[in-house]
Amino acid sequence: MRIAIAGDLHGQWGTPDIKLLSLLNPDALLVVGDFSEGDTNISTQLTQLNIPVACILGNHDTGRDDSGCKIRRHLNILGDLHCGWSLRQWDTPISVVGARPGSTGGGFHLSNAIKSTYGNLSLDQSVELMSVAASEAPNDQPLIILSHCGPSGLGSSADDLCGRDWKLPALDWGDQDLELALNRIRKQRHISLVVFGHMHHQLKRGGGWRKTHILDRWGTSYLNAASVPRYCIDEYGQPLNHFAWAEFYNGRLWSLSHHWYDLNGQLQYKQPLLRPAPMATVSDFPLISC
Repeated sequence: MRIAIAGDLHGQWGTPDIKLLSLLNPDALLVVGDFSEGDTNISTQLTQLNIPVACILGNHDTGRDDSGCKIRRHLNILGDLHCGWSLRQWDTPISVVGARPGSTGGGFHLSNAIKSTYGNLSLDQSVELMSVAASEAPNDQPLIILSHCGPSGLGSSADDLCGRDWKLPALDWGDQDLELALNRIRKQRHISLVVFGHMHHQLKRGGGWRKTHILDRWGTSYLNAASVPRYCIDEYGQPLNHFAWAEFYNGRLWSLSHHWYDLNGQLQYKQPLLRPAPMATVSDFPLISC
Protein backbone atom coordinates (compact mmCIF):
# COMPACT_ATOMS: atom_id res chain seq x y z
CA MET A 1 0.00 0.00 0.00
CA ARG A 2 1.42 3.37 -1.08
CA ILE A 3 0.36 6.57 0.68
CA ALA A 4 1.22 10.03 -0.66
CA ILE A 5 1.74 12.76 1.94
CA ALA A 6 1.49 16.50 1.29
CA GLY A 7 3.19 18.74 3.82
CA ASP A 8 2.12 22.27 4.72
CA LEU A 9 0.54 23.58 1.52
CA HIS A 10 0.44 27.35 2.14
CA GLY A 11 -1.60 27.81 -1.01
CA GLN A 12 0.58 25.56 -3.17
CA TRP A 13 -1.94 23.04 -4.43
CA GLY A 14 -3.70 22.81 -7.74
CA THR A 15 -3.86 21.21 -11.16
CA PRO A 16 -0.20 20.02 -11.17
CA ASP A 17 -0.81 18.07 -7.95
CA ILE A 18 -4.06 16.56 -9.19
CA LYS A 19 -2.41 15.46 -12.44
CA LEU A 20 0.59 14.08 -10.57
CA LEU A 21 -1.58 12.05 -8.20
CA SER A 22 -3.52 10.68 -11.16
CA LEU A 23 -0.25 9.59 -12.73
CA LEU A 24 1.29 8.13 -9.55
CA ASN A 25 -1.96 6.47 -8.41
CA PRO A 26 -1.39 6.26 -4.63
CA ASP A 27 -3.77 4.21 -2.51
CA ALA A 28 -4.47 7.24 -0.30
CA LEU A 29 -3.41 10.82 0.43
CA LEU A 30 -2.60 12.45 3.77
CA VAL A 31 -2.46 16.24 4.15
CA VAL A 32 -0.96 17.77 7.30
CA GLY A 33 -2.68 21.16 7.19
CA ASP A 34 -1.98 24.85 6.61
CA PHE A 35 -3.88 24.76 3.32
CA SER A 36 -3.85 28.55 3.10
CA GLU A 37 -4.80 31.60 5.15
CA GLY A 38 -8.40 30.55 5.65
CA ASP A 39 -9.34 30.16 1.98
CA THR A 40 -11.45 27.05 1.35
CA ASN A 41 -10.58 26.45 -2.32
CA ILE A 42 -8.06 23.71 -1.50
CA SER A 43 -10.53 21.99 0.81
CA THR A 44 -12.98 21.85 -2.08
CA GLN A 45 -10.33 20.41 -4.40
CA LEU A 46 -9.46 17.68 -1.90
CA THR A 47 -13.08 16.51 -1.82
CA GLN A 48 -12.98 16.10 -5.61
CA LEU A 49 -10.07 13.66 -5.68
CA ASN A 50 -10.88 10.08 -6.64
CA ILE A 51 -8.62 8.55 -3.98
CA PRO A 52 -9.13 8.23 -0.21
CA VAL A 53 -8.03 11.37 1.66
CA ALA A 54 -7.41 12.18 5.32
CA CYS A 55 -6.38 15.63 6.45
CA ILE A 56 -5.94 17.80 9.52
CA LEU A 57 -6.34 21.57 9.63
CA GLY A 58 -3.38 23.71 10.72
CA ASN A 59 -3.03 26.99 12.57
CA HIS A 60 -3.00 29.04 9.35
CA ASP A 61 -6.36 27.59 8.32
CA THR A 62 -8.10 29.80 10.88
CA GLY A 63 -7.39 32.74 8.56
CA ARG A 64 -6.77 34.93 11.63
CA ASP A 65 -10.48 34.65 12.37
CA ASP A 66 -11.02 34.20 16.12
CA SER A 67 -14.72 33.52 15.62
CA GLY A 68 -14.00 30.12 14.06
CA CYS A 69 -16.21 30.82 11.03
CA LYS A 70 -13.42 30.04 8.57
CA ILE A 71 -12.50 26.81 10.36
CA ARG A 72 -16.14 25.73 10.29
CA ARG A 73 -16.35 26.45 6.56
CA HIS A 74 -13.40 24.11 6.03
CA LEU A 75 -15.02 21.45 8.19
CA ASN A 76 -18.36 21.72 6.39
CA ILE A 77 -16.64 21.23 3.04
CA LEU A 78 -14.25 18.47 4.10
CA GLY A 79 -16.76 16.37 6.03
CA ASP A 80 -15.21 13.10 7.16
CA LEU A 81 -12.02 13.79 5.21
CA HIS A 82 -11.00 15.85 8.23
CA CYS A 83 -9.98 13.57 11.08
CA GLY A 84 -9.26 15.97 13.94
CA TRP A 85 -9.68 14.04 17.21
CA SER A 86 -11.32 11.19 15.28
CA LEU A 87 -10.78 7.96 13.36
CA ARG A 88 -10.67 7.88 9.56
CA GLN A 89 -11.02 4.52 7.83
CA TRP A 90 -11.14 3.53 4.18
CA ASP A 91 -11.77 0.32 2.28
CA THR A 92 -8.00 -0.12 2.32
CA PRO A 93 -6.60 -1.96 5.38
CA ILE A 94 -5.22 1.01 7.32
CA SER A 95 -6.52 3.34 10.03
CA VAL A 96 -5.78 7.04 10.52
CA VAL A 97 -6.41 8.90 13.78
CA GLY A 98 -6.27 12.68 13.78
CA ALA A 99 -4.67 14.69 16.56
CA ARG A 100 -5.62 18.19 17.74
CA PRO A 101 -6.51 20.45 14.79
CA GLY A 102 -5.18 23.99 14.45
CA SER A 103 -2.06 23.34 16.50
CA THR A 104 0.58 26.04 16.84
CA GLY A 105 2.95 23.71 18.70
CA GLY A 106 4.69 24.75 21.89
CA GLY A 107 3.04 22.38 24.37
CA PHE A 108 -0.72 22.78 24.56
CA HIS A 109 -2.74 25.76 23.41
CA LEU A 110 -6.17 26.17 21.82
CA SER A 111 -6.70 29.20 19.61
CA ASN A 112 -9.93 31.15 19.95
CA ALA A 113 -11.05 29.73 16.60
CA ILE A 114 -10.60 26.16 17.83
CA LYS A 115 -12.28 26.94 21.16
CA SER A 116 -15.30 28.44 19.41
CA THR A 117 -15.58 25.38 17.16
CA TYR A 118 -14.79 22.48 19.52
CA GLY A 119 -15.13 24.04 22.97
CA ASN A 120 -12.50 25.00 25.53
CA LEU A 121 -11.04 21.51 25.87
CA SER A 122 -8.38 20.74 28.45
CA LEU A 123 -5.13 18.92 27.78
CA ASP A 124 -6.56 15.78 29.40
CA GLN A 125 -9.69 15.96 27.25
CA SER A 126 -7.59 16.25 24.10
CA VAL A 127 -5.54 13.22 25.13
CA GLU A 128 -8.73 11.27 25.84
CA LEU A 129 -10.28 12.09 22.46
CA MET A 130 -7.20 10.86 20.59
CA SER A 131 -6.94 7.74 22.74
CA VAL A 132 -10.60 6.81 22.29
CA ALA A 133 -10.37 7.30 18.52
CA ALA A 134 -7.34 4.99 18.40
CA SER A 135 -9.15 2.36 20.49
CA GLU A 136 -11.82 2.19 17.77
CA ALA A 137 -9.28 1.21 15.10
CA PRO A 138 -8.97 -2.51 14.27
CA ASN A 139 -5.89 -4.01 15.91
CA ASP A 140 -5.03 -5.98 12.79
CA GLN A 141 -4.54 -2.80 10.73
CA PRO A 142 -1.54 -0.45 10.76
CA LEU A 143 -2.30 2.75 12.68
CA ILE A 144 -1.21 6.19 11.47
CA ILE A 145 -1.52 9.28 13.66
CA LEU A 146 -2.01 12.46 11.59
CA SER A 147 -1.23 15.79 13.22
CA HIS A 148 -0.39 19.33 12.20
CA CYS A 149 2.47 19.64 14.69
CA GLY A 150 4.40 16.65 15.95
CA PRO A 151 4.58 15.47 19.56
CA SER A 152 6.87 16.79 22.23
CA GLY A 153 9.69 14.47 23.24
CA LEU A 154 11.48 14.32 19.87
CA GLY A 155 14.37 16.60 20.82
CA SER A 156 15.07 20.18 21.82
CA SER A 157 17.69 21.24 19.25
CA ALA A 158 16.70 23.65 16.50
CA ASP A 159 17.17 20.96 13.86
CA ASP A 160 15.14 18.28 15.64
CA LEU A 161 11.80 17.28 14.13
CA CYS A 162 9.85 19.75 16.28
CA GLY A 163 12.69 21.98 17.47
CA ARG A 164 12.05 25.73 17.70
CA ASP A 165 14.38 27.36 15.18
CA TRP A 166 13.10 30.92 14.78
CA LYS A 167 14.46 32.35 18.05
CA LEU A 168 16.79 31.47 20.88
CA PRO A 169 16.89 29.42 22.92
CA ALA A 170 16.12 26.41 20.76
CA LEU A 171 13.65 24.13 22.51
CA ASP A 172 11.15 21.33 22.01
CA TRP A 173 8.10 22.88 20.30
CA GLY A 174 6.04 19.69 19.98
CA ASP A 175 2.49 19.07 21.19
CA GLN A 176 2.34 17.79 24.76
CA ASP A 177 -1.13 16.30 24.41
CA LEU A 178 -0.02 14.29 21.40
CA GLU A 179 2.97 12.86 23.28
CA LEU A 180 0.73 11.84 26.17
CA ALA A 181 -1.84 10.30 23.82
CA LEU A 182 0.83 8.29 22.01
CA ASN A 183 2.09 6.94 25.32
CA ARG A 184 -1.42 5.88 26.28
CA ILE A 185 -2.26 4.35 22.89
CA ARG A 186 1.04 2.46 22.85
CA LYS A 187 0.00 0.55 25.96
CA GLN A 188 -2.84 -1.01 23.96
CA ARG A 189 -1.44 -1.40 20.45
CA HIS A 190 1.39 -0.64 18.04
CA ILE A 191 1.56 2.74 16.29
CA SER A 192 3.17 2.41 12.87
CA LEU A 193 3.61 6.04 11.87
CA VAL A 194 3.10 9.58 13.16
CA VAL A 195 2.85 12.13 10.32
CA PHE A 196 2.95 15.89 10.84
CA GLY A 197 4.30 19.18 9.52
CA HIS A 198 4.24 22.75 10.90
CA MET A 199 7.99 22.89 11.56
CA HIS A 200 9.43 23.68 8.13
CA HIS A 201 12.42 21.70 6.91
CA GLN A 202 14.61 24.69 6.09
CA LEU A 203 15.77 26.31 9.32
CA LYS A 204 15.19 30.00 9.90
CA ARG A 205 18.24 30.79 12.05
CA GLY A 206 21.67 29.94 10.73
CA GLY A 207 20.40 28.05 7.70
CA GLY A 208 20.68 24.32 7.34
CA TRP A 209 18.04 21.64 7.37
CA ARG A 210 15.85 19.96 9.93
CA LYS A 211 15.87 16.24 10.64
CA THR A 212 12.66 14.84 9.17
CA HIS A 213 12.47 11.25 10.44
CA ILE A 214 13.25 9.17 13.49
CA LEU A 215 12.38 5.62 14.50
CA ASP A 216 11.78 5.19 18.23
CA ARG A 217 12.49 2.16 20.42
CA TRP A 218 8.90 0.92 20.06
CA GLY A 219 9.20 0.76 16.28
CA THR A 220 7.14 3.89 15.59
CA SER A 221 8.31 6.16 12.78
CA TYR A 222 7.88 9.93 13.02
CA LEU A 223 7.77 11.85 9.74
CA ASN A 224 7.90 15.63 9.40
CA ALA A 225 6.46 16.28 5.92
CA ALA A 226 6.70 20.11 5.95
CA SER A 227 8.88 20.65 2.89
CA VAL A 228 8.07 24.35 2.46
CA PRO A 229 7.65 25.62 -0.14
CA ARG A 230 6.29 22.46 -1.76
CA TYR A 231 6.93 24.00 -5.15
CA CYS A 232 10.64 24.74 -5.46
CA ILE A 233 13.42 24.98 -8.04
CA ASP A 234 16.62 22.98 -8.27
CA GLU A 235 20.02 24.46 -9.10
CA TYR A 236 19.35 23.93 -12.80
CA GLY A 237 16.21 26.08 -12.71
CA GLN A 238 13.88 23.09 -12.94
CA PRO A 239 10.53 23.46 -11.10
CA LEU A 240 9.85 20.67 -8.61
CA ASN A 241 6.86 19.42 -6.63
CA HIS A 242 7.25 17.63 -3.29
CA PHE A 243 5.38 14.65 -1.87
CA ALA A 244 6.48 12.34 0.92
CA TRP A 245 5.63 8.65 0.62
CA ALA A 246 4.86 5.89 3.10
CA GLU A 247 4.73 2.32 1.84
CA PHE A 248 3.26 -0.60 3.75
CA TYR A 249 3.88 -4.26 2.97
CA ASN A 250 2.12 -7.16 4.72
CA GLY A 251 0.70 -4.79 7.32
CA ARG A 252 4.05 -3.23 8.24
CA LEU A 253 5.61 0.11 7.40
CA TRP A 254 8.18 -0.81 4.76
CA SER A 255 9.65 2.50 3.61
CA LEU A 256 9.45 6.29 3.99
CA SER A 257 10.89 8.85 1.61
CA HIS A 258 10.72 12.39 0.26
CA HIS A 259 10.21 12.71 -3.49
CA TRP A 260 10.54 15.71 -5.81
CA TYR A 261 8.90 15.52 -9.25
CA ASP A 262 9.22 17.66 -12.36
CA LEU A 263 6.25 19.17 -14.19
CA ASN A 264 5.94 16.01 -16.31
CA GLY A 265 5.54 13.83 -13.23
CA GLN A 266 9.01 12.31 -13.48
CA LEU A 267 10.83 11.62 -10.23
CA GLN A 268 13.94 13.82 -10.13
CA TYR A 269 15.16 13.49 -6.54
CA LYS A 270 14.49 11.00 -3.77
CA GLN A 271 15.51 11.13 -0.12
CA PRO A 272 15.04 7.70 1.49
CA LEU A 273 14.34 7.84 5.22
CA LEU A 274 13.51 4.34 6.39
CA ARG A 275 15.16 1.04 5.47
CA PRO A 276 15.22 -1.12 3.40
CA ALA A 277 16.13 1.84 1.19
CA PRO A 278 19.66 3.24 1.77
CA MET A 279 19.89 6.31 3.97
CA ALA A 280 20.49 9.79 2.55
CA THR A 281 20.47 13.42 3.64
CA VAL A 282 19.03 16.57 2.16
CA SER A 283 22.54 17.76 1.31
CA ASP A 284 22.81 14.92 -1.21
CA PHE A 285 20.37 16.75 -3.47
CA PRO A 286 20.97 19.98 -5.41
CA LEU A 287 17.85 21.75 -4.12
CA ILE A 288 17.61 25.49 -3.59
CA SER A 289 14.88 27.38 -1.80
CA CYS A 290 12.29 29.28 -3.79
